[in-house]
Amino acid sequence: MKKFGLVGGIGPASTLDYYKGIIDAYRDKTGGVSYPLMVIDSLNLDEMYALAANKTWPEFTDRLVASVETLAAGGAEFAAMAANTAHIVFDAVSARSPLPLVSIVEETCKKARDGGCRRVIIFGTAFTMSSGLYADAFARYGIDAFVPTVEEQQAIHNVIFPNLQAGIVLPEDKNTVLRIARRMLAAENADALILGCTELPLIIKDGDLDAIILDTTRIHIEAIVNRLLA
Repeated sequence: MKKFGLVGGIGPASTLDYYKGIIDAYRDKTGGVSYPLMVIDSLNLDEMYALAANKTWPEFTDRLVASVETLAAGGAEFAAMAANTAHIVFDAVSARSPLPLVSIVEETCKKARDGGCRRVIIFGTAFTMSSGLYADAFARYGIDAFVPTVEEQQAIHNVIFPNLQAGIVLPEDKNTVLRIARRMLAAENADALILGCTELPLIIKDGDLDAIILDTTRIHIEAIVNRLLA
């Protein structure tokens, strides 16, 4: 049986979702007769947030590489980072990683392509939305990707930090995020909304919008489990 490693802690709420989601999906696919082998290295969210906010990407990368090395030392055969923002430096981490890494961005692009999406809206942290991470990746798949205005990006970011990162969902926060989503979906004539932050599924659910909602956490978990069972 393969052993999987997860870089967690950024943030803790989404790491819990990954842990439970991987177990549930694995048991569903195996008929409930087994559990996956997994090791988690949980990073300090405050430290990682400060590095991202200050755009100290080399040190941010170093922390992620060190985490993957810890997972490898724990016997993991492949790994993933349980955060979209961490994927801003995915290529740099992957180049130094002792383990193969499953990319949340690439798996989401494949899912959107296979679903026939042509125009998508990207929500996430301000770091992710302003980086061009998803827009550049989707372009390689022939899909147009759009992000909110700078002001809207900050409003979404302020919902994620500190509330969603702590697992707190407030009605006024949900209203803010849905208002921006509805405006953008209409303005860009988009097919889908990409929940490009692993905490956003806490606040946006299927049925909230008249559009396809692609939950990057679920997509990533599915890819991880498929790799475990391959």
